Amino acid sequence: MALAVALGWTGPALASRDAGQAGADEPSVAASLEGNYLAAVVAGASRDASAAARYFGEALRSDPRNRDLQERAFIAFLASGDMKAAFPAAQKILARDSGNALARLALGVRDLKAGQYAKARAQFQRGGGAAASDVTATLLTAWSWAGSGNTRKALETADKLRGVNAFTLFREYHGGLIAALGGPKFRTEADRRMNAAYAMERTTLRVVDAYGRYLSGVGDRDAATAAYDAFLKLAPRQPIAATSLNELKAGKTLPPLVATAQQGAAEVLYGLGAAGNQQGDELAAMIYLQLSLYLEPKNEMALITLADIYERLRKPQDAIAVYRAIPATSPMRASADIQIGVGLEGLGRGDEAIAHLEKLVKERPDDVDAASALGALYRSKKEWLKAADAYTTAIARAGKPEPRFWSLYYFRGMSYERARQWAKAEADLKQALELAPDGDGRERAVVLNYLGYSWVDQGINLKEAFDMLHKAVALRPRDGYIVDSLGWAYYRLGRYDDAVRELERAIALKPSDPTINDHLGDAYWKTGRKLEARFQWNHARDLEPEPDDLPKILAKIANGMTADGKPADGKSAEDRNADRNTADRPADQKGEAAPGPAGKPAADKLPADKPAAGDQPAGKPQPGVSTPPGGKDGAPSAPKDAPGEGGKDAPATPEQYKPGQPAPDPGPSPAPGKGLTPDDRGEAPADGGGASGAVSGEAHNGSGSQTPSQQPSPASQPAGQKAN
Repeated sequence: MALAVALGWTGPALASRDAGQAGADEPSVAASLEGNYLAAVVAGASRDASAAARYFGEALRSDPRNRDLQERAFIAFLASGDMKAAFPAAQKILARDSGNALARLALGVRDLKAGQYAKARAQFQRGGGAAASDVTATLLTAWSWAGSGNTRKALETADKLRGVNAFTLFREYHGGLIAALGGPKFRTEADRRMNAAYAMERTTLRVVDAYGRYLSGVGDRDAATAAYDAFLKLAPRQPIAATSLNELKAGKTLPPLVATAQQGAAEVLYGLGAAGNQQGDELAAMIYLQLSLYLEPKNEMALITLADIYERLRKPQDAIAVYRAIPATSPMRASADIQIGVGLEGLGRGDEAIAHLEKLVKERPDDVDAASALGALYRSKKEWLKAADAYTTAIARAGKPEPRFWSLYYFRGMSYERARQWAKAEADLKQALELAPDGDGRERAVVLNYLGYSWVDQGINLKEAFDMLHKAVALRPRDGYIVDSLGWAYYRLGRYDDAVRELERAIALKPSDPTINDHLGDAYWKTGRKLEARFQWNHARDLEPEPDDLPKILAKIANGMTADGKPADGKSAEDRNADRNTADRPADQKGEAAPGPAGKPAADKLPADKPAAGDQPAGKPQPGVSTPPGGKDGAPSAPKDAPGEGGKDAPATPEQYKPGQPAPDPGPSPAPGKGLTPDDRGEAPADGGGASGAVSGEAHNGSGSQTPSQQPSPASQPAGQKAN
């Protein structure tokens, strides 16, 4: 928090610039010290590290001896990745405060990259490396010894890490990498440590990949193949694991995950950045990730994690720039390309986004994710038949119907229903229900809700429809949107008392949803509770309903409803509400059903590429030790600018919608390799697992004088996601 305060990075992000222009233009500096300082504070509050760095830098030019400005500018330089400015700033800070841990960390990383290992160790030690609980300094010092060729001393240093159970994994994981780098002399030590790390985290992508590569390097191809096979059963389409397995089967020997001391130190910093991202500490996470990328610019997982942070902070231009930096040879490249399309849509460049995704679909004839992503984009634009065509392409590429592809049928069925092609829609929804895994109530609830409500809406298969809605509620009893579906179904059948009961439950669960408030108002009116009805309609009006709904709500407030249930304008309540439950809303990285690029994390121990549900092949990336890259096992997340709940930015999930209403993604297909994070969304069909997977974990309480993660929190664990 001290870091955040120093940069003015506190409270909800403020939109200092239009979302469509974020990061697109260089900020114009002010003519005065005061102007630049205030602009920097505003930029920090809006989570714009690059602009904050620019403004603080200009302010510092006007008042170079101002200590507060020096520290704020230094933090902004690090967070924005401007190391040319950060290192001189660190030296100035140390001239007056020799114990500043963050400045020591930055200069130590600089020296380590230059191969000046003794100088790097001195920096880390003076910055707090003497503490056995300081993960950052301890592991970086260990890697500096590895760089000096003293493997034994490096291992002894790593073994000093004590204090929290989670440190055991860090100790064994990095100890194993160090021993492996030490050569045949340390083979026994490397075997022991790598086996120990794998035994603790066999569902963590980063650990599995490091372990598999180690086994391949020592000639144990069968064991390496078994490790990847086991992981891929949990996350079937994780790009990095799948690519490694294919290379093994082709008779190739995999290169080690870490081949230099610089790469080892970068792995430490990546892991800490991933952990910070999972814990919601974006500023500390960005600093660690930028330092990691300074050491290893091609670290795909650090890039994906950083891009994910930019997406969450609604900086699509910055996210796109980072995705474009992912190497063309990386297994995560396909996922990154899909996320670029999602980012273009977020910038309001919809035509360009469609052209970009259509090009990917054409160039990659076997890519399910690209086609699914295109379908999600068309759905967000309510171009239902084009969306259905895109999903048809994805389904054809997927081949035989399998449980992991259930959401492709769900989304295509949703698209057909909105296009008023019910026969096709019903067939797809039934197929989705057949494929949706029995073990995952969340996924089945989404389909049961949609199909059941559709039948009620048409007055067909009523007994089966109500059974479905009751099952959906039983599976998701605390989901206000699904409970609302049941209540509205009762309303449609004229069972107004039952409708009131269920809609009151829905309101208790989702009090700020304008449509549910509107539904309850209608039900109150039909039961003669007219004063309460107007109260709910007024509340719905104040909650920023969809533009098309507002006039009807206002008409009911003024004139009530007619005996046949129509609002004053003569349009039925059913028609009025037809566009809510299928509304495409942005799947935000912090919502219930937000999609993710291939590689974002789903639980703190999920591979960054958690298996995607249906629409989610490989997933959007998410940082974290245990997150497989491609954390989003699916197609790209739904466009961030898709209409949100009540006109707000809240993420939407499929279960929130009913037929006849614009539908959100149960997790728009995140790009392969991207996925949800643990905190991420209590979600509907999630689009995959997290993409970034690194062994990391450590809380960040640092400030200008303390390393961002100097004091680990009890909950800190290697950041990342596990396949589950």
